[in-house]
Amino acid sequence: MVTVFDGCAVATVDASGTEYASGHVVVSDGVITAVGPGPFTGDGERVDASGCLATPGLVNTHHHLYQWATRAVSVDDGLFEWLKTLYPIWAGISEETVGAAARAGLARLALTGCTTSTDHHYVFPRSGGDVLGATIDAAATVGLRFHPTRGSMDLSEKDGGLPPDSVVQSLDEILAAVAAAVHRWHDPSPGSMLRIAAAPCSPFSVTQDLMRQSAAQARELDIRLHTHLAETLDEDEFCKEKFGRTPVEYLEDVGWLGPDVWLAHGVHLSDADVGVLAAAGTGVAHCPSSNARLGSGIAPVAALVGADAPLGLGVDGAASQEHGGMVDELRQALFAARLRSGPSGLTSRQALRIATMGGARCLGRQEEIGSLEVGKRADIALWRVDGPFHADIVDPVDALVYAAPPPLVRLVVEGRTIVVDGALQTLDVEAAGRDLRDAARTLAARASR
Repeated sequence: MVTVFDGCAVATVDASGTEYASGHVVVSDGVITAVGPGPFTGDGERVDASGCLATPGLVNTHHHLYQWATRAVSVDDGLFEWLKTLYPIWAGISEETVGAAARAGLARLALTGCTTSTDHHYVFPRSGGDVLGATIDAAATVGLRFHPTRGSMDLSEKDGGLPPDSVVQSLDEILAAVAAAVHRWHDPSPGSMLRIAAAPCSPFSVTQDLMRQSAAQARELDIRLHTHLAETLDEDEFCKEKFGRTPVEYLEDVGWLGPDVWLAHGVHLSDADVGVLAAAGTGVAHCPSSNARLGSGIAPVAALVGADAPLGLGVDGAASQEHGGMVDELRQALFAARLRSGPSGLTSRQALRIATMGGARCLGRQEEIGSLEVGKRADIALWRVDGPFHADIVDPVDALVYAAPPPLVRLVVEGRTIVVDGALQTLDVEAAGRDLRDAARTLAARASR
């Protein structure tokens, strides 16, 4: 079946930044088969997209879906105190809790233009059931392309780390679980909807041995690597005190520099750090709203863009970013970059590129997603920009980034329409909200015992 989106402005986000004031995008069998100016003259089912802007689907490069069950907790704390408050609560998560949280979180992402999402899950209570599988089932239900990570922690409080003993695992348990997850779920084929990565949590919750062995295992399995890095000054001090290194120096010591790695946050990076990451092709997931919510600082976005480091956007977990929407992060990224670097810190088109092609680069999928080009997977967001709150803005990309999030007319993932006129077609959102409320209450009651 051929579907033609006709009459829309098109921001392809290709290497040349090609745009059409009025054009078309054609989809067949999950693949983009034509993009260009003016009306499409061939056959196909036509969607009148006049008054809309077509962009690549947005790519969320960092999330913790289970955290949707613990929003608005420890709201005035920085990262370390926030974690100390929440770790004991998270120790009580279950397959049911995580499933409800993931369905709600992924629905929110879809309704805000996201077609591909990651998830960094690193809390595995011994009686929690198949929590990773619950996120994967949720993504299949909602219909998003999914890059979950099998996270891990093995450095507890008694060994000088931050998490309590109840939420850490042994090195052997972790490596076995990563291998099992890859065997069960990882699909490396073109157009894959599901790929697994390995993700030790952070310098203050994992050992150097786990970092080194995870890197070796991931490269043997041909999967990607993800971790938190350089999020706060507390982390910087922790690394210097415990390892005698800055976070990026520590990363290099444990074999974590390379094009198969992407890092969450990267707030406290020096110019030299930026150069090291860019030279290695190591990506950064920029999470501006979460960084602001926790008071962590402002990442050096202008420097990362200038160095051509792979740079994507991340919503981050809803316990540190209660809004949970993807399109809003474009504006947040632009504003944060300008607060740090002045009015030239980021443009609207650079923000859109970070949220699309930049995210695709972080996930190693730049040849498949991230732009509207012939031969790429049909992941498309169609935004209405001729309504009362956008029609006065001449430039449709500026309307998307600077103004209120425009109505989402269509969201297409692998050629499948999952959002129509702001309504999710794959999940009862009201029911998902009720499930989430019940799961959050159950988790809170369990933690209070």
